[in-house]
Amino acid sequence: MMKQTSIKQIARQRVEILFAQAKKVANDDPKLAAQYVQSARLIAMAAKIRLPLEFRRQTCKECNVLFVHGVNCRVRVKQKREPHVVVTCLNCGKQTRYMLKRKVQNKVEQDNNSNEAAC
Repeated sequence: MMKQTSIKQIARQRVEILFAQAKKVANDDPKLAAQYVQSARLIAMAAKIRLPLEFRRQTCKECNVLFVHGVNCRVRVKQKREPHVVVTCLNCGKQTRYMLKRKVQNKVEQDNNSNEAAC
């Protein structure tokens, strides 16, 4: 049990280091940055850990490119159906949608209304 936690901790550290290196070289050498991101993903998969949300949202899942806004990705906010953000990778064309959260007050009010109706 002790080894698994230490392996996961080491993997998290390596992933953070690789993403930091990728951010440093992203403007100068995008291919090297993509290799760093791919290595970080492989380490995370091998150690069975999830990449932190900030890392997942900074990269293209298709071509492993580290996003530099305005250079290799396009970000748009859409209002159709549910409000969401669409990030388009200009390298491979993959579009990723991220839902925007509703206000917390509305959810609390809905829960209170459903509880009153049940009584």
